[in-house]
Amino acid sequence: MTRPFRLGLTGSIGMGKSTTARLFAEEGIPVWDADATVHALYAKDGSAVAPLAAIFPEAIRDGAVDRDRLKTLLQSDKQALSRLESVVHPLVQAAREAFLLTHNADDLILLDIPLLYETGADKDCDAVLVATAGPDVQRARVLARGQMTEAQLEMILSRQLPDAEKRRRADFVIETFTLEQTRTEVRKLIKHLRSRHA
Repeated sequence: MTRPFRLGLTGSIGMGKSTTARLFAEEGIPVWDADATVHALYAKDGSAVAPLAAIFPEAIRDGAVDRDRLKTLLQSDKQALSRLESVVHPLVQAAREAFLLTHNADDLILLDIPLLYETGADKDCDAVLVATAGPDVQRARVLARGQMTEAQLEMILSRQLPDAEKRRRADFVIETFTLEQTRTEVRKLIKHLRSRHA
């Protein structure tokens, strides 16, 4: 039995990955979003709340995980990240497996995973697409959101595989300088993958 072609999408913060994923969805491609999955796990009654409450009780507020408090804990405790990942990664994996089962009849699906290479999820993909832009564009986009300081951005970037390495390992690269150009590239790639794997 054939299964859908799994295209993994990744890209460092501010590189246009989320916009690229949205454009695939607009073309009718089922998209699994790792970040949205984590948000759901952290929300009130989410599957991660109870196990995380046992490890980080101070990070729980009103029955949900308070991301800002959690971020503060992660910055102050070097061991906290691995404890967090031991709870969250299996739950995220289960959600991804459920998505794959639901979309087993589709010809092409997109797995939007920020830490695709860092978590080894690229091994579950048939090909990898990296969304990218120059480092100046990246920095300007992130800081323009007004939710992060330069120091916080540096901390995030230090945990992510460098953009140049992601591009080197990718099967496909899309530069996300303008929306229309990105949309054109997404459409071209969908057409290419469908013709190759028809």
